[in-house]
Amino acid sequence: MKHLFAFVAGVIFSLGLIVSGMINPAKVIGFLDLFGAWDASLAFVMGGAVLVTFFGFRFVLPRGRPLFEAQFSLPTRQDIDMPLVLGAVLFGLGWGLVGLCPGPALTGIVLAPASIGLFVGAMLIGMALARRFGGKI
Repeated sequence: MKHLFAFVAGVIFSLGLIVSGMINPAKVIGFLDLFGAWDASLAFVMGGAVLVTFFGFRFVLPRGRPLFEAQFSLPTRQDIDMPLVLGAVLFGLGWGLVGLCPGPALTGIVLAPASIGLFVGAMLIGMALARRFGGKI
């Protein structure tokens, strides 16, 4: 049952990315072009995500535990270290240069495999390298 709910949540997330235009790299780059033809529509997508998260956490966390696990798995670290900074910089560079991040890329590869495939391939290689060498930064 846990896997079914995870799949349904993934489908809902993917549909939200498609409807909001997040899988369109041109729309994302337009959002990041603050001094050109700025497209503010993705700010509303982000605002909606923040609102859902804000109220969702207040509804779910008081339950004590998730439906299909023994306990919540929440981060406990609050420090800022080099892997966090490097990961944020790489994520921002990739998002700004290409207009894609992992969620929209994995959703978009189904709709436009030729144009997004190179990004997904590079992303998978980067993930493998991070897993292999990530602790050595």
